[in-house]
Amino acid sequence: MPEFIAPAPSVAVAFHSGYGHTAVLAEAVRRGAADAGADVSLIPVDTIRDEQWQRLDDADAIVFGSPTYMGSASAKFHAFAEATSRRFSEGRWADKLAAGFTNSASIYGDKAGTLAFFATFAAQHRMLWISLGLAPGWNSTTASENDLNRLGFWGGAGAQTPLDGGVDTVHPADVATAEHLGARVARQASLVTAGLRVASAA
Repeated sequence: MPEFIAPAPSVAVAFHSGYGHTAVLAEAVRRGAADAGADVSLIPVDTIRDEQWQRLDDADAIVFGSPTYMGSASAKFHAFAEATSRRFSEGRWADKLAAGFTNSASIYGDKAGTLAFFATFAAQHRMLWISLGLAPGWNSTTASENDLNRLGFWGGAGAQTPLDGGVDTVHPADVATAEHLGARVARQASLVTAGLRVASAA
């Protein structure tokens, strides 16, 4: 009997970046997912095109990303979320996997509000939320700011960059944490898609 080989899962990274910092994280998520075997698309939601909407509809998993402004995602990400209302009513994204990441200038910066918004948005679409899957780093005398999940978020990947810093100031540990998130989503998507294809072939 020939060995069953599941096709690569499809992951879309739907994000808005105000000053480039969140785009660095989006690329890290893409890289982590691709290295884990996924077919990945980066989709800036403020310039989204018809074919990119189709890519979202076809994806096995969607990772949402935005800077945190005033305790939630950016206005442009909210505009994208509101533009999904027909997909919401038709259940087009039901049972897809979802995850999220965000960045702010302050170490905490109310990023939990943005991650909670993403999780609620995904739940409204009847998606399945994938957490970061990492214990908090940098929380003991032997820990370091270079730890994965150095900011201690559970629901998704959080990052901090200085208000006046360029894209080169995104912390390497935050980039690595975003890569971890992308790889985790890709692995979970592989399990789901493989199971579905085995079930359909049975």
